[in-house]
Amino acid sequence: MKYIFLMLFSFVLLNCEDKQSDKKTNTSSQETSKINKKNSIPENELDVEIKDTTRLTDENAMEFFLQYERENPENKVRITTNLGDIDILLFNETKFHRANFIFLTKQDYFDDTQFYRVINNFIIQAGNSDNAEVSKKRNRIGRYLLPTDTKRGFKHDKGVISMPSSDIENPYKLASPFEFFIVQKEGGAHHLDGDYTIFGKVINGMDVVDKIAKQETDVADWPLHNIYIEKVEIIE
Repeated sequence: MKYIFLMLFSFVLLNCEDKQSDKKTNTSSQETSKINKKNSIPENELDVEIKDTTRLTDENAMEFFLQYERENPENKVRITTNLGDIDILLFNETKFHRANFIFLTKQDYFDDTQFYRVINNFIIQAGNSDNAEVSKKRNRIGRYLLPTDTKRGFKHDKGVISMPSSDIENPYKLASPFEFFIVQKEGGAHHLDGDYTIFGKVINGMDVVDKIAKQETDVADWPLHNIYIEKVEIIE
């Protein structure tokens, strides 16, 4: 009788230990899962990290804008200055330059830049500043140039927006992507045709362009009273 009782007692004890072992195993698995979830980076956060650390260069800019222009078809912007608004239509024919301008607009690059070169009866040029914050913006976006695109039939008539070449030694007149100029000269500035890429035109606010062009400047054509671009935004 004692022998049977001991056998039953041993069976019950072993069964209880197995259940406790199962509980410990399940708890350990759940805890490991929690740790893994805590230490892992969500996929959407990884995307943001990659996007934020991508900087444009001469090597990747054209491929980037080839895709960007397909996904961002906007072609009208408003340049708000302390002297009034200028509305611009960007040409689809010069797709890389249009995409570049839309990209910089969405990056808020132009905000707080200036019309820093003003020559009455010729051009007004903008997109730069002596403010250190503008240099920081450029560094964050990257360093790159765009090729000229001058065979679309556009002329440097009054009111067109064009892209100046970089101030580095640049025999092919590669375009400085952060800057632009608007032709203000009556009858146009056609001696510029073939050298600089025209990528849009003023559709409203030419009176503001004329007002900016008439501002008094120093010997370097910089306005004596700063003309700020307060904001550039996409419009319908």
